[in-house]
Amino acid sequence: MQQIHQYIPVLYRFVKSKSIQKVRRLKKHRSLFYNLNHFHFVLNKLDALVVVIDKNGKVQYVSNSSKKTLGYEPSKLLGNQWWELTRNNEEERLHAKEWVKKIAEGKAHLQELTMERKLIAANGLTKWIVWNISFLSNHTIVAIGHDITQRKLSEQLLHQSHLDLVAKNNEIISGIEYAKRIQQAILPDVSEIKKSFNYNAFVLYKPKDIVSGDFYWHYKQGNKVYVAVIDCTGHGVPGALMSVIAHSIFKEVFINQKLTNTSDILYAIDTELFNELNKNKTHSPYPDGMDVAICCMNIETHELAFSGAMRPLILVRNNEVIEIKSSRYPIGFYNDVSKKFISENIQLKTGDSFYIFSDGYIDQFGGDTSEYKEGKKLNKVRFKELLLTINEMEIEEQETFLEYALNNWKQQLEQTDDIVVLGVKI
Repeated sequence: MQQIHQYIPVLYRFVKSKSIQKVRRLKKHRSLFYNLNHFHFVLNKLDALVVVIDKNGKVQYVSNSSKKTLGYEPSKLLGNQWWELTRNNEEERLHAKEWVKKIAEGKAHLQELTMERKLIAANGLTKWIVWNISFLSNHTIVAIGHDITQRKLSEQLLHQSHLDLVAKNNEIISGIEYAKRIQQAILPDVSEIKKSFNYNAFVLYKPKDIVSGDFYWHYKQGNKVYVAVIDCTGHGVPGALMSVIAHSIFKEVFINQKLTNTSDILYAIDTELFNELNKNKTHSPYPDGMDVAICCMNIETHELAFSGAMRPLILVRNNEVIEIKSSRYPIGFYNDVSKKFISENIQLKTGDSFYIFSDGYIDQFGGDTSEYKEGKKLNKVRFKELLLTINEMEIEEQETFLEYALNNWKQQLEQTDDIVVLGVKI
C-alpha cells in the first residue's frame, strides 16, 4: 500500500468538498477516515483520480481509479513515470512540470487551481481531466481529477457541427448573394423610370431578405410609359424564382406579343404564367401566382390607364385620397374560374400624384408593442394618411419620408414582407 498517511487530512477535506454526494453516501465511514485502510476503501469507491505530487514534481501517490481512467496500475505512475506515460512529448512534460512548480511555490493564480488538462491513456487515447488543486505547507500538491472525456467529445462534436453549419450557411448565403446580383440585373433601371416621367417619379424597393419576391416593371413605347408593381407568391428565394419567371413573361407579353391595353396585358400574363408553371401534365396545377398593378400613361396628354389584379392604385388629388380598386382575381392561382380584368381610364391633372404598391408596406407590423408584442399592421388607412401627408413634397422627399415612416413604425421588429412602392407626380 502506498504511504499516504501524511496526506490523509487534506485528502479528506478535498475529497469531501469535490465529491460531496458520494462522500455522503459513504458517511458511515467518516469516523474511519483517519484509518488508512478505510481511507483507501473510500478512495477506491470514488471515481475521482487522486494524485499527490511533491515539490520536486515527483508523484508520491496515485489512486486506484487510475486503472479505470487511464488503464495504468497506480504503481506504474509514481515518480517521474506520471509525466513520461501521460504526456505525448517532452515539450508537454516540461510545460506540466513548470506548472506544478509554479503551484508548489504558491505563484499560481486562483483560477489556475481548477483547470482542464488532457492525458494520454495506456491505450493511446486522449483523456480529458478537470483538476481541482490544493497544496500543503510543505509544498506538496494534492490534485483531484474527474474524467470529462465524454463531455469534451460532445463539445467537440457540437463545435464541429456548428462549424459545418456556419460553412454551409455561408455557402448558401454566397449563392443567394449571387442570385441577388442576377435579380438586380433584370430589374429596370430606376433612373430610366424617373427619366420617363420627367424625373417626377420614385421607386421604394426593400426586399425582406437578400432577394425579393416583389419587383417592378418599366416599358416605354412612343409617347406611352408602362409601369407595374408585381407581388409574387412568397418572399426570399421562392419569391425571387417566381419573380424571374414573371419577368420573362412580362417581356414576352410586351415585346413579342406587343399588347398595349392594360387589361389585355393582365389576361395574357395570367395565361402565360399558368402555362409556364404547368408544363408537366403529371401533377395538379400549382397554386402559385402574383398580384399586379399596371399603369400606362400618355406622357403628352397625361391620360392614365390602370388595371389591377388584387392590387389597387391610389390617386391623391386636391388633398383627397382616391382609391381605384382592382380586380378581385390574382394572376395565376385559379385556372377553373372565369377571371375579369378591366381597364380604368383617368385624366390626370397638374398636381396629381398616383401610387402603385405591393402589400409589404401596409402589412408591416409595428407601432405600439405594449399591448401586442408583435405590434399591429400599418394597414391601408394609415398608408393613405401618409400619402396625403407627403402630397406637397418634392418627389425625392416623398420616397425619403415613406422610408423614414416605415422604419419609425416597425422600430426593432423585422421587416414583414418584401416592399415596393412606385410613385409618380404630375
